[in-house]
Amino acid sequence: MKIRIGTRESRLAVVQTELAAERLRQVYPELELEIVPMKTTGDRILHKTLDKIGGKGLFVKELDMALLEGRIDLAVHSLKDMPMEENPEIPVLAYSAREDVRDVLVLPKGAGHWDRTLPVGCSSFRRRIQLEALETGIRVVSIRGNVLTRLEKLDAGQYGALVLAAAGLKRLNLEERIFRYFEPEEILPAAGQGILAVQGRPELASLCRCLDHKKERFLAGCERAFVRELNGGCSSPVAAHGRIVRGERLNLRGLYYEEETGRYQTGGRELSIRSWGKEEAEEAGRSLADEMRSAAGSR
Repeated sequence: MKIRIGTRESRLAVVQTELAAERLRQVYPELELEIVPMKTTGDRILHKTLDKIGGKGLFVKELDMALLEGRIDLAVHSLKDMPMEENPEIPVLAYSAREDVRDVLVLPKGAGHWDRTLPVGCSSFRRRIQLEALETGIRVVSIRGNVLTRLEKLDAGQYGALVLAAAGLKRLNLEERIFRYFEPEEILPAAGQGILAVQGRPELASLCRCLDHKKERFLAGCERAFVRELNGGCSSPVAAHGRIVRGERLNLRGLYYEEETGRYQTGGRELSIRSWGKEEAEEAGRSLADEMRSAAGSR
């Protein structure tokens, strides 16, 4: 049996797809696996910010079409790059174990200190507003391109630092480039950050069961429901992070941004997990979103 796995062309995307493929090879050694790299609209248009060209869907559109047309059988994505609305014809079949969820500060190669006179390259509004609250007096500017392209621009002297996801750097074996980790209490991560999503047709669900992690599926459901309830997408600074604490209790924190005032707030809740099911996960996310929206409206 041959399975074609689609991915974006970037080195990180291919490495992440290889992680899923290797696990499938271990469980199903008889499978013939082919990785099919594709360039997406989001990868081609680099001179504009994502909110100006359509948001996160531009990183999955071509892969979605290839799945629907049967040109590939599965696709592997960074979950944080996927739109919050799922197509039932090509659902997420598996959620990987989570890599480091934190955002990090990266300096030019060989730099021993952060040169704050140069701009910080950051592609995310979510990261920008939290970084500016954490580090006063810095200038944050947009940067596009894959991780390796951004590092090249940093090392060429265009920026004094970058803010990136720890997960991508670690998967690329570039952990030594990390100068500082931002704890989730400092910069709240994007929903789904650190989790890989394996997407495909429903009839391949049993094949992908070996790739699926119950805890990450549940946490992803909580985080994405929070963002979805607040209509957050790629350009919105809505963020969410769930953790399992003290056995079977959920600690869920979220960031809510007020468009009218430009202010944001973070908040959280802790509750017992009853069923680990999709409905319970999404209810937790929606409830926190409603709670924070109500609190903002009452001020």
